[in-house]
Parts: sequence; C-alpha cells; structure tokens
Amino acid sequence: MSNLTLPGRPCELARARGRCQARAVVDVREANLTLDLCLRLGEVLLSSGAGAADVVATMMSVSRQYGLRSPDIDITFTSLSMSYVHTPEDSPLTHTRQVNQRTIDYEHLTQVDHLVRDVLADRVDVGDARSALARITSSGHVTPRWAVSIGWGLMCSGIGLMLGGDLWVVAIAFVAAVVIDRMQLTMSRRRLPYFYQQVAGGAVATVIAAAARATGLDVDPSLVVTANIVMLLAGIGFMGALQDALSGFYVTAGARLTEAVLATAGIIAGVSGGLSVAAVAGVEIGRLDPGAGDLKGLGVMAAGGALAAAAFAFASYAPKRILLPIGLIAAAAMVISQTIALQMLGNVWSVALAAFFVGLVSYTVSARLRVPPLVVVVSAVVPMLPGLSIYRGLALLAEGDGTTSRGLLAMITAASIAIALSSGVILGEYVAQPLKREARRLEGRLSGPRLVGPVRMHSSRRSRRTSADA
Repeated sequence: MSNLTLPGRPCELARARGRCQARAVVDVREANLTLDLCLRLGEVLLSSGAGAADVVATMMSVSRQYGLRSPDIDITFTSLSMSYVHTPEDSPLTHTRQVNQRTIDYEHLTQVDHLVRDVLADRVDVGDARSALARITSSGHVTPRWAVSIGWGLMCSGIGLMLGGDLWVVAIAFVAAVVIDRMQLTMSRRRLPYFYQQVAGGAVATVIAAAARATGLDVDPSLVVTANIVMLLAGIGFMGALQDALSGFYVTAGARLTEAVLATAGIIAGVSGGLSVAAVAGVEIGRLDPGAGDLKGLGVMAAGGALAAAAFAFASYAPKRILLPIGLIAAAAMVISQTIALQMLGNVWSVALAAFFVGLVSYTVSARLRVPPLVVVVSAVVPMLPGLSIYRGLALLAEGDGTTSRGLLAMITAASIAIALSSGVILGEYVAQPLKREARRLEGRLSGPRLVGPVRMHSSRRSRRTSADA
C-alpha cells in the first residue's frame, strides 16, 4: 500500500511548496513596499524639521499597521535606513534613503500627517498610501513663491518692530528681506552651497543698511541689519539639535548643531564683508546690538512677535487657518516672557515658562485645526529663538583681543535659552498630550511627546476583529 501512495506525495509536496513560495513572494513584495513607504514618509518629516524621535515613532507606527513588527530604524542627519526580518531563517530586507533637501514645508508636513492618520485608521492600503504620498511630494503649493518673499519681509518687519525700530527701520527691513530671499532663491536654483547663501545674505543686509544711512535717512543701521539677519540665523536648527539630544539622538543632534554653527559663521563672514564695504564708502554702521524691551514697549513687542511668528508660518507654507492662532500664541508668549524677565527672575526662566505655555496650548490648538503641533510650536517660538546670541558669541570669539570671555558667555547664554525653549515646549506637551496605553507600549523607548504624527494608533487586526464580530 505504501508503494501506491508514495508517487502522489512528491506532487502534493511540490504543489504545497509552490503555494508557499508564491505567498513568500507576495509577502516580500508587500514588505518592500511598506519599507519604501516608511522611508519616504520619514524623509518628508525629517526634511521639514521634525525631530528624530517623531520620525522614528511615525515610521514604526506605519510599519506596524501594515504587519511589519519591530523593524530596525536608523536615522542620521542626511540619511534614513530601515531593515526588517520576519524570522531568523529569512534574509533581512534593508532599505536606505538620502535626505537631500531641507526646506521647511509645513503644507507637505500637514498633508503627510493626515496621510499617516488615514493609514493608522486603516482607510488606505500600501498602494494607495504610496500614490497619495507621491502626489503630495510632486505637487506644488497654492501660495505663489513671490508671496513667500513678502512673508519673509513681514517677518523681518515684525522683528524690527520688536527691537524698537521706527517706521523707517520696519520698511527698510521689509525691502531688504525680500531682496535677500530672492537672491538666495536664485543661488539655490544654481545649486550653490548653503554656506555661500548665508554669506551673501549677511552682506546684502549690511550693504542695504549702509545705503540707507548714506542717503541721510534718520535710521539706525544696526537695527536694520539685526532685523534682517534674524531670518538667516540658525536658531531653529540650534533648538532642534537640543531637542534631538534630549530625545537621545545624539548623532543627529551633533549634525544639526554643526549645520547651525556653520550657517551662522557664513552670516558673520557676510556681515564683516558688508561692514568693510561700508567703511570704504565712509559709512559707519557700528556694533550690532538688539534693542531691549521694557514695560512701556511690551505691547509693541507682542505685536512684533505676533507678526514675525505668523509671517514665518506663512513663508513656510503653513495652512492659512493656523496663522491667526500662531500670532496670538506668540504674542501671549512674548508678554509672559518679558513680564517675568522684568521681575528680575532671569531671562532663561522667563523663556522656559513662555515655551511651556506654547507647548501647553499648541496641542489643543493644533488638534482643533488639524495641523501637527510642530507647526504651531516652531512658529510661535521664532521671536524667542537665541539666534542673535549665537551670532554675537561667534563674532566675539572671532575678534579675540580680550573678547573671548564675552563670546563664551554669549554662547552659553544662547545654549541656555535654547535648552529652556526645548525643555519648556516638551514639558508643555507632556502635560497637555494624553499618552494612551498603546502609544506608551510602542514608544516607551523614545523620550519626548509626539510633535508630528498621531499618538493613538488603530490596529488593523483589531478593526477586522471588530467588523467580524459585528
């Protein structure tokens, strides 16, 4: 009897093996598509200023939703890699992707955030998610590029207003900012490195201030230069570096810090060149010294901070519905910061409490208006960023001749303010953001709340079980 049954077994085994191989091919294909989708999502988030912790958590959430459990994710400042192995007997799947562009784009960031929420709600499959992401990244913007230049001009006008400048300072700062933005856009299209764009921006800001003084206008060129270089200063990168450091991503933090210092060094070189040109022309600008506010100018500083924050969000393609709330939050934060500082409680503590307020209210506001909290947080803290302290510290260190100690003090002040901003925002998010059980289990090893991506995740297995029970 065994001789009769044996010939049929190899055929059955072959057919079963073929079916298993077919399923394995389908599984590998789906896994490759999922890995590619996660890396493309992470690229958009990282290039738009999201923290490394948020990028890793979002990629893990999406991969888990599509059935890839516990993938290995590695992020640096310029690349992302992701690998997955189903069993120890299988060959691992590894994908990498380079982050080439670093343009803050809150419109694409918001659209990607909505796409991730649809994925976690089991409303789209891998193919539809990939198609939607391709449409997001390949499409343009509703806001024209010339309007973005006007937005940068309004931001510098708001900074000039914060620093106590008069109408001439505000107007010249607006014109100079538009010129700088258009010039940097042209240089970027010619693929010139970012360092040289910073050099050119600092030089143009100084030359325009010198030209305004040469025409006989009663204007403080120091305020004009200060208002214009704020749009060039790398305060956002410096704060992002400290956020990554607080979250445990030290390699990415170090790379962001290096970029911030190099960009600021470019501004110093440009301003120095502009001062040399002004000196040859016989125009004396003087030392750059930001204006200090007092209780009488508190309303003006709040208005300037609101204008600067809303204009920065507009220039970064943030949705129009969030501009007014960002301005109001920034104005309230400026009032909190300056009021506490005037009570002699220290500038660092005043900034920390103002940042705590921003983090506290940004979660609720962003949830109601359906934007990532990162859009509100970064834009609202722009008027308080320590970019000017970084500039002053590096400039004093470069001068030498007894100014080294003052330069070190300015750099320490900048680091203290950046740490106060980062820790205050994160603490505010901790208080405001409810961490659900599933999110804690998935993101327990990550430090810090989510500024991008939803916290609550929906398991497709649970949703299928619910539909089956129904």
